[in-house]
Amino acid sequence: MGWRPAFVARVRERAGEVLLLRVAGPSARAKRARIHGTPGPRWFGPERPVRVVHADASMYAGGLAALLLQSLHPVAMAAVAGHSGFRGDPWGRLQRTSTFLAVTTFGTDADAREAVARVRQVHAAISGTTGDGIPYRASDPHLLTWVHIAETACFLRAHQRYGRRPLDRAGQDGYVADMAQVAQRLGAEDPPETLAGLAARIAAYRPELRATPASRDTARFLLARPPLPVPAQIPYVFLAGAAVGLLPPWARAALGLPWWRRALLFLAGPGGRVVLAAIRWVVPPPPVPPPSG
Repeated sequence: MGWRPAFVARVRERAGEVLLLRVAGPSARAKRARIHGTPGPRWFGPERPVRVVHADASMYAGGLAALLLQSLHPVAMAAVAGHSGFRGDPWGRLQRTSTFLAVTTFGTDADAREAVARVRQVHAAISGTTGDGIPYRASDPHLLTWVHIAETACFLRAHQRYGRRPLDRAGQDGYVADMAQVAQRLGAEDPPETLAGLAARIAAYRPELRATPASRDTARFLLARPPLPVPAQIPYVFLAGAAVGLLPPWARAALGLPWWRRALLFLAGPGGRVVLAAIRWVVPPPPVPPPSG
C-alpha cells in the first residue's frame, strides 16, 4: 500500500504542471522563480491584502468574471476584440495577464516598473473605431479605469466568496487601495481606493454599459466553447458557473447567458468551491520572496 502516497504525489505534481502551463506558459517555473526569488524591494509587503487575494485560487473564478463584466463596455470591448488576439490566442492573453498580475504583486520594484512600461507601450500603439464610429485609444484613462475597476471588483468578490482567508472591511479597503497603485501607474484616472468608492465608480459607469454582439459572443466563447480538452470541460463548467455567479444581476441579464448556464447557477457555489479547492491542492502557494536587503 506504500505506493499510494507516491502515486498521489505524482498525480498532484502533474496536474499542477499542466495547469501552470496553461495559465503562465511554457516557462511557468522559470517565471515563478524569478518573480518570487529575485531579491529587492517590492511594491507590496507580505502583509498587504493584494498579496493575499492574488495568491489564492479564487483568482481563477474572479478573472473569468472580470472578462465577462469588462465586455459590457462597448468601446473597451471593441479594443479587446480588435487588438488583443483574444479569440485567436486566448491562452496567450491569459498568460500575459497572469504574468503581469504576478510581477506587479509579488515581483521586485524594477521588474514591476518594466512590466508596467511594456503594457503602456502596447496601449500607446492601439487605436481604432468601433462599429458605431466611435474612435478609441487603449491608453484612454477612462477606458483603463473601467478595465481596472471591473477586475478589482471581480477579484475581490471571488476572494470573499471562495478564498481561503476572506478579508475584513479594512482588508477589503486595503485591497482596493493596493490595486489603485498599479492602476495609477498604468494611466487610469483617479482610481478608487476604498470599497465604497469602487462601488460608486462602477455605478457611475452603468449608463455606458450595454450588451453588444461582441460581448455576447465573448460570453458564448468563454462559457460554452472554451478552448479546452474534453477532460477539463466538466470542472470548467463549475468554474464558469462560479464566475457567472459573481456577476451582479444586471450584468448577467445584459449578457443574455444561455438558458442551461442560468439553470446551473444553483450549483455555482458548491461546484465552484470544489473546483477551486482542487486547484488550490495541485498548485503550491507562491514562495515567500527573499529579504530586500
